[in-house]
Amino acid sequence: MGDLWLLLLLPLSLVAFHGVKGCLECDPKFIEDVRHLLSKLVPPEVPGRTQLLERQSKEMIGLSHKVSHREKMLRVLAVQKVVQLRTWLKNEFYKLSNETWKGVFILQGKLLEIRQILESKLKELLKNFSEVACSADCTVVEGPILDCWTCLRMTTRCFKGEYCGGEIPRKAENREIALFLILLTTATILGSALLLYYMCVSHRRKMKAIRRSLNEYLENKLEEIGTIEEKQQRHYRDRK
Repeated sequence: MGDLWLLLLLPLSLVAFHGVKGCLECDPKFIEDVRHLLSKLVPPEVPGRTQLLERQSKEMIGLSHKVSHREKMLRVLAVQKVVQLRTWLKNEFYKLSNETWKGVFILQGKLLEIRQILESKLKELLKNFSEVACSADCTVVEGPILDCWTCLRMTTRCFKGEYCGGEIPRKAENREIALFLILLTTATILGSALLLYYMCVSHRRKMKAIRRSLNEYLENKLEEIGTIEEKQQRHYRDRK
């Protein structure tokens, strides 16, 4: 029963599923570099160093996921642009590492400033690239294109539809709601059918048990009647 409901709910979980990466994180080395460079910025004797580095790493690494997943039209970007962003970020870390340590709060403030600049740069690049890729001159795009949701490289140069904001947001939202309702209805129907089948099988078993009991009862009664008739006939013969 549990496995069946898992299969019924699986399509609903797939509807809500999206890619878990972003433009910058598509390169595993980028994540490694961020953690390594951040570790160089915080002296070993700083209290709570491990938690501080972990928190700052998550915020920096998850930034492009937050930016590039807001809209589908901000989903693709030239690989060359992504490399430029990663190079810029590494240079900013190197600059910080050459500065004198001034405490955790100062470092957090500077890292926040870097994240804000990086977010602004990424938004601008994604928007500009979308405008080029969706224009009549999209053939000017050079090099491979990165799908920031799947980390796959594409050879497509021109985009349209959802990638270019051509679909009305309300229409897309209504379609998603309709799909969810269809899946929910399907799951409900299948669940009801399963419940009905279970009830029918259970009812059939009960009816069989009732018929068996009735047959046994009738057989016992017939035997009792037959015994009574024999006794009456024997008594009648004795009286003669």
